[in-house]
Amino acid sequence: MLRRNSFRLPRHPASVGLARRRVRDHLADWGHGPDDPALQDAVLLVSELATNVVRHGPLLEREFEVAVTALADGSCLIEVSDEGQLVPRLRVVEEWEETGRGLHLVEGIAAAWGVWTRGRHGKTVWALVIANTSAP
Repeated sequence: MLRRNSFRLPRHPASVGLARRRVRDHLADWGHGPDDPALQDAVLLVSELATNVVRHGPLLEREFEVAVTALADGSCLIEVSDEGQLVPRLRVVEEWEETGRGLHLVEGIAAAWGVWTRGRHGKTVWALVIANTSAP
């Protein structure tokens, strides 16, 4: 079974925590337990992607969209969309720098991630979290 939910949030720092909470709640409602690594990874990924929109999104943009999809095998797809045209890219970060590591974190946690263009309507940054199918 495939379940998807999307919601819009104001482009404000407080929305990052709200995005985490809403994704956690949706995945929990769909059967992911609080100790499920896929749920924990999805929450961390939405936090990083939403933070990127809040920090680097278009100045005049008032809202951004978050979508979470739970796939039949327990995997999760996280999508964060904004109206910006600038495609986020991994960059070299010096150890003394305080920012710039978010996409490295996404790269390390997600099974795959990327950017879908929406033409003049911006872009969607997505990340896939694979369910841990091995038994403890």
